[in-house]
Amino acid sequence: MRSSPAARPVALVTGASSGIGAASATALAAQGFNVAIAYASNKDGAETVRQACIGKGGEAIALRCDLADADAGATLVDQTIEEWGRLDVLVSNAGITKFVDARDLDGLTAEDFAQIFAVNVTAAYGLAQAATPHLKVSPIASIVAISSHSGVSGIGSSHAYSASKGALNTLTLGLARALAPDIRVNAVCPGYVNTPWHAGKTSSDAELEDYMQKFTDIAPLKRLTQAGDVAEAVVFFATGAKAITGQLLVIDGGTHLTTATPQTI
Repeated sequence: MRSSPAARPVALVTGASSGIGAASATALAAQGFNVAIAYASNKDGAETVRQACIGKGGEAIALRCDLADADAGATLVDQTIEEWGRLDVLVSNAGITKFVDARDLDGLTAEDFAQIFAVNVTAAYGLAQAATPHLKVSPIASIVAISSHSGVSGIGSSHAYSASKGALNTLTLGLARALAPDIRVNAVCPGYVNTPWHAGKTSSDAELEDYMQKFTDIAPLKRLTQAGDVAEAVVFFATGAKAITGQLLVIDGGTHLTTATPQTI
C-alpha cells in the first residue's frame, strides 16, 4: 500500500476485459479515475483495456480472478487498496449464463443455477461486503451493479440467468437501504447490447446478424444499445446522481415498451 492514498479516485470494475465492463472502465478513466480491471480469462483483452485507461491519463491495473470463488471479491478489493490506498466506486459487471430455450425445462440443472448465482449474485454481494469499509470514507462512494432487463421481464438467455438478475436487482435495493447515507447503490439493466456476449446464442454470423436486426426493428428508437451507452449510465451513477440510490435503470432502446414480439435477451 502506498504511504498515502492516490490523489485520483479509484474504481474497481469486474468483467472488464471486454464489452460493457471494458467500456465502463475506459469511461471512468476518462473521468479521472484510476481503474482496477478484473477479468476471468481474457488476459489480452484486459491488457488492451488497461492501456486504454492509461491513455486517458491515469493509472490502471489488471487483476485476474474467478468470482465463483467465495474469497475472490475480498482479494480484488485488497489488491486495489494495496495499489492505491482507496476505493471510491465499485462496478459489479461480471456475469455468466447458459443459453437455454425458455420452453426447455430440462435444459437447466441445479448445478447450472448454483454456478450462475455464484457469479451473478453471490459474488456481487461479496464484493460489496469487502468494499464497504473503504467506500464509506469516500466522498463519492457508489456501487453500480450491471444487471439486465431479464431481471425485470423474465425474458433472457435462460431462466437461471433471468432469476439471477432478478435477485441482483433486489440485492441492489437491499444494499441501497443498508448502506445509505454513506454509499449510493444503483443498477443498470441493459436489454440487448451489441457485444460478443450474444455470440454464444447463435450458430453463425448470419444468424447473429438476423437476431440483431430483429432487436433493431422492434426497438422504438430503432437502434441497438452499445456498450458505451451503458457505460454512460455507469459514469452517471458513479460521478453524479448525488440524490439517487436504489434505482434500476433499463437501457434497451425502448424495447421494454413492446409487448407483441418480445425478443429473448
